[in-house]
Amino acid sequence: MSNQTKGAFFALLATLLWSVNMVIASGIKGHIPPIGLAFWRWTIACIVLAPFAIKSTVESFTIIKKHILYLMGTAVLGITIFNTLIYFAGKTTSAVNLSLIAISIPLFIVVLSRIIFKEKVSTIKIVGIVTIITGVLVLITKGSLEALLHINFTIGDLLMLVACFFFAYYTILVRQKPDELTAKVFLFSVFVIGTIFLLPFYIWEHLFYKKVIFDTKTVLATTYVGIFASLVSYYLWNEAIRLIGTSKTALIYYLIPVFSGILAYFFLGQAIVITQIISMGIIITGLLITNRK
Repeated sequence: MSNQTKGAFFALLATLLWSVNMVIASGIKGHIPPIGLAFWRWTIACIVLAPFAIKSTVESFTIIKKHILYLMGTAVLGITIFNTLIYFAGKTTSAVNLSLIAISIPLFIVVLSRIIFKEKVSTIKIVGIVTIITGVLVLITKGSLEALLHINFTIGDLLMLVACFFFAYYTILVRQKPDELTAKVFLFSVFVIGTIFLLPFYIWEHLFYKKVIFDTKTVLATTYVGIFASLVSYYLWNEAIRLIGTSKTALIYYLIPVFSGILAYFFLGQAIVITQIISMGIIITGLLITNRK
């Protein structure tokens, strides 16, 4: 399997895992406070990864210390802030708006890659991106221009937009990972640092806002997001960036609404209508156009 094929497969699998996370999130909205969900998500990821990474991390302490500012910046953007902002955004805005704003992530990544790495944005790539965005808009609005024009934006939408920018910048920083840091040590260091930064906010939320109730629903949800939507997906995403670059990896993220629609059909009983099938076809066509050599 070539690096291009492997990288695309890793990005697809990471996107699929995040799509499952969105389906789960729709079932626990309001059940777990936002910072609590983020904190336990990453705590579980750290605990699961620790047996495999702690020895290598300790042995690489000198290297970690050398790149500590880079690791802290990456951890704050991708771990501490990104998902926490999404959970806060979900409290004051609709899933439709979140999906609409989420398509800005690949656009941010393409723009930042152009600015930082001087990556060329070819005409065919622009055509592909426009095609993809068209497909996503058809999916979100069910083919109705009126629905798009009458979407109301809230503070949650602004939070989601900021979160998207932070994740885009996290993706850019991952590409700049020093070769001295192995993938395992990098991931564990970022997870631990990001979780430590979350701790004081979690304590405040626990004492003054709302406590996390560890019932079956909470345990199952946090276990999934901690292992699959955090540890596994972030590893796959980071490896995809290393293998095929930021721009190509980012474009695969557009498949999230496609995967989410299919998963919602099978697990939540939500019907798939003709506009969803059309939009899926448009999005996939756009991806094929964009990735043409």
